[in-house]
Amino acid sequence: MNDIRRTILWVIFGFSMVLLWDKWQLHNGNKATFFPSSNPAVTETAPGPAGAATTATGAASVPSPTAALAAPAQGAAAVPGQPAPAAPAARERVEVTTDVYRLTFDSEGGSLTHAELLKHVDMADKSRNFLLFDESAARVYVAQTGLIGGAYPTHKTVMQAVPGPRALSDGENELSVRFESPDLGGLKLVKTWTLKRGSYDMAVAHEVVNTGSTAVSPQLYLQLVRDGNPPPGESSFYSTFTGPAVYTDAKKYQKVDFKKIEEGKPEFEKTATNGYVAMVQHYFASAWLLGDGITRELFMRKVDSNLYSVGMITPVGEIAPGASKTVQAQLFAGPQVETSLEKLAPGLELVKDYGWLTILAKPLYWLLDQLHKILGNWGWSIVGLVLLLKILFYWLNAKAYASMAKMKAVNPKIMEMRERLKDKPQQMQQEMMRIYREEKVNPMGGCFPIMIQIPVFIALYWVLLSSVEMRNAPWIGWIHDLSTPDPYFILPLLMTASSLLQTALNPAPPDPMQAKMMWFMPLIFSVMFFFFPAGLVLYWLTNNILSIAQQWIINTRMGVPPQFNLPKFK
Repeated sequence: MNDIRRTILWVIFGFSMVLLWDKWQLHNGNKATFFPSSNPAVTETAPGPAGAATTATGAASVPSPTAALAAPAQGAAAVPGQPAPAAPAARERVEVTTDVYRLTFDSEGGSLTHAELLKHVDMADKSRNFLLFDESAARVYVAQTGLIGGAYPTHKTVMQAVPGPRALSDGENELSVRFESPDLGGLKLVKTWTLKRGSYDMAVAHEVVNTGSTAVSPQLYLQLVRDGNPPPGESSFYSTFTGPAVYTDAKKYQKVDFKKIEEGKPEFEKTATNGYVAMVQHYFASAWLLGDGITRELFMRKVDSNLYSVGMITPVGEIAPGASKTVQAQLFAGPQVETSLEKLAPGLELVKDYGWLTILAKPLYWLLDQLHKILGNWGWSIVGLVLLLKILFYWLNAKAYASMAKMKAVNPKIMEMRERLKDKPQQMQQEMMRIYREEKVNPMGGCFPIMIQIPVFIALYWVLLSSVEMRNAPWIGWIHDLSTPDPYFILPLLMTASSLLQTALNPAPPDPMQAKMMWFMPLIFSVMFFFFPAGLVLYWLTNNILSIAQQWIINTRMGVPPQFNLPKFK
């Protein structure tokens, strides 16, 4: 029965790999290989001509006012969603540099259209910095705000960039960039971006000035607009989520696939007084934040072909003639460093998505982070974490390997009996149960302890896959980046060898077909690890080596000397 137990474990592992492959296929806009869905995947569109991005993020992307948040109509209101008329000011690009950013603001709306992260290299080309926001013919990913509820300034209104410093000077901790709109519909919008040293969150103040003769009640929208293409440089051998997400205290973290928006069926909380809206991708994210207690309506919608927006609308409140009101917001745009996100806003750390294993993954990440503070190297921290988990589960593993050792001890009797009674299956089963009963062996005794540990190690897998700290993190020698595959395939080869050694240390299954499976499965799945990040392969290799050592020690203590069992394929 030992072969059955191991077969079950390999089937579980194999099914996980199948699901992983299908997720990758869907993620890249292809049909699922094994579990096809009736829902069409979002397909990647070819880059259009220069200027296409600007058109796509134009009038169509201005959200419509929401009746749920609107105050009683006052003054002349424009048609909902109508773009603001062009202002006479000249449109310009404003480039700003801090210690962590190189940003470009468009005076059309005072929008953030380019965000280069100076402390992170590009996924595909390590000679360049990573580009999060961009507005070009090939890519669209921008942050926009504006006013609706009348013919008010939107992100399509050309604003005046107020002169001032454009680089964070030595000794300074803040840098502000200010945009002022023309008077439209009796309102003037003054937008001030404040950047802080060493920080990936920006304060955005929206001062709304009533220049008319009647009271008005505009609404402020904050939105992120992005194309539906996967991030450049994404691996083909594992899938991570790319798309919009919202968070509220009531419904917690809710992510939505682009294809759901395409179908007009996004499911998420529509109104709240807390939380955020975000665009999420592997390692990085952006999010609009408002203070708690501020009423807002959340939205997701298709803007154009392969272009989507997520955002929120909040009432500014009634503004008397000559008066003004200011709405404070924050924009996060940067790496998913869990400890930093936790400090910024409740639930923001969930953009680093562990799925249903979050309850296990979060303490594992905390422990990994603590080990890094001690060891100072993420590779050795992975090794240390796996070692601690093996110590934690030693008792369970001891029971599993003890059961396997007992099975190995009685295996000669089982083999002899199967050969003797091969033509009498009913009698063979009865005799087998008798041997197990007399030898006090539970053929499934080692399965349950191992099954308990599977969620923990799957959670650790997602911790390592999702942690931006692995990017460009060296380990030893030839491993200079734990987030990319081993350039010389040394770790995958060692992991394959360790998997085969584990198989050889277990009794050879009597069934030739099962014997073939037990040897072919490690080889088949090891192929995928040649393309996995080095940090993940290091985790699996460390786990294999420690499992072999533990099995060797336990077998020796039980008087069952380890031996290599090579199957005889017939």
